[in-house]
Amino acid sequence: MHSALTPEQARAALDREGITIAAFCRKHELNKNLVSDLLNGRKKGRFGEAHRAAVLLGIKDGVVEGQQ
Repeated sequence: MHSALTPEQARAALDREGITIAAFCRKHELNKNLVSDLLNGRKKGRFGEAHRAAVLLGIKDGVVEGQQ
């Protein structure tokens, strides 16, 4: 397993790839406000959609249903 990114590193990774938060949310069918809260450190991503978003962003090591 790789080490989890900090929210700042995850935001920088999106910037490096030229992906907006809105585009990331559309691609993964996530709530934009939730992703913004994760990237700003207001949410931890422990359960449900927040967990899924945190894993997809790389902020949290974990498993997302349907992905391996």
